[in-house]
Amino acid sequence: MALKADDQAHAARTMWNCLHAWWQMMPKEKRTLANADAAIRQARQDIDFLAILPAQAAQAVLKTYFQAWKNCWDGRADAPSFKARCRTALTVDVPQGRDLNIIRVHRRWGMANLPKIGRVRFRWTKDLPVGKHADKENRITGARLVKDPLGWHIAFRVQTLEPVPEPHQGPQVGIDVGITVPLALSDGQTYEHGEWLTEQERAKLLGLEQRAARRKKHRRPGERTSHRLHHTYDQIAGLRAKAKRRAADWQHKTTTQIADTYCVVVVEALQITNMVKSARGTVEEPGTNVAQKSGLNRSISGEAWGRTVTLLTYKLTRRGGTLAKVPAPGTSRRCSACGFTTPGSRETQALFVCKNPGCGWSGNADHNAARNVLHLYRTGHGLVSAAGRAVVRRAPRVKPPTARQGGISLVYVGDRFKSSACSTSCRPR
Repeated sequence: MALKADDQAHAARTMWNCLHAWWQMMPKEKRTLANADAAIRQARQDIDFLAILPAQAAQAVLKTYFQAWKNCWDGRADAPSFKARCRTALTVDVPQGRDLNIIRVHRRWGMANLPKIGRVRFRWTKDLPVGKHADKENRITGARLVKDPLGWHIAFRVQTLEPVPEPHQGPQVGIDVGITVPLALSDGQTYEHGEWLTEQERAKLLGLEQRAARRKKHRRPGERTSHRLHHTYDQIAGLRAKAKRRAADWQHKTTTQIADTYCVVVVEALQITNMVKSARGTVEEPGTNVAQKSGLNRSISGEAWGRTVTLLTYKLTRRGGTLAKVPAPGTSRRCSACGFTTPGSRETQALFVCKNPGCGWSGNADHNAARNVLHLYRTGHGLVSAAGRAVVRRAPRVKPPTARQGGISLVYVGDRFKSSACSTSCRPR
């Protein structure tokens, strides 16, 4: 089963590359959806390898490619490019849910039918609207097969109707994100985590990286990568994927707890892309402290602050809460007790001591910044909208807006909203 899924995923990747080549060759006036559809139909007849991919999955590749160009034209993403065999995640779409024929075998496992693959078993990790629980408003609309270093997994697209949530009655809170303390709240609470890999796993990862470096060093120029080196790379990727999954699990549990507790969560509008830029510089003007900045960039990327905001956005919306953003400059240097910004108040990374003679307040620097973030929201100064523009004054509280974050879309229908989410499950066997 896994080999058939591999073949379909590589066929989908090849289909994408053929579409991209066709797009570059065609004049602008002939780059239409109808012409592209005719081209892929002809390609599936002429190239036997592309026929492995189901016709509906090929149409999904076509729609995804055109949507990628639309995102580029709207300024939301870069232009589509060729997908390399070794650097691209393998995925296969099943656009129609009626083709799956999902059956729950018992509490832990289920069975699904995948076109041109057959019946596969998957781990039942979340309730799905199947059988008598499925109707026109609550149903599975499709699925996607995704392969990562830990194996093949399946994600179901689920459409449900849920009532519009009542306004959240919890308190307001400001959040300061960091590296030493991942999440510091204005009420004094912190959320921290340890290493994502155990001591034995870290030692194994170091040994594998050293082994890969030795084998790569003895490889001759132009020589193909050996199977042993590929196997070592797969082991390294598996350990890193395990650490990434544990980090995502911690983020989901933490953001769920925050969304359940607070009605308004205020975060800083950080430009993370600019924060993780390299300090290497140019040949004429080389940068300084390049290695230190590179380590800082890895730490910032590892904390995934943007994903935390994304998770909080849709979870708060589902619970009737609100997420607000305020400008980041000055929140770490301002005293939350007296409101003055004096030089040298942040003596260390964790300690803030106000140098104002009339104040002298001291406390945790992260909690001080979180209180400043909440203060900016409550005063209504410097609010930032979803588009990144400054808001002059705070609008009155209304029903949660329509949102599409984290694979979940919310659309209001009368007194209810329709949500479409992904339910991740396991690998085919």
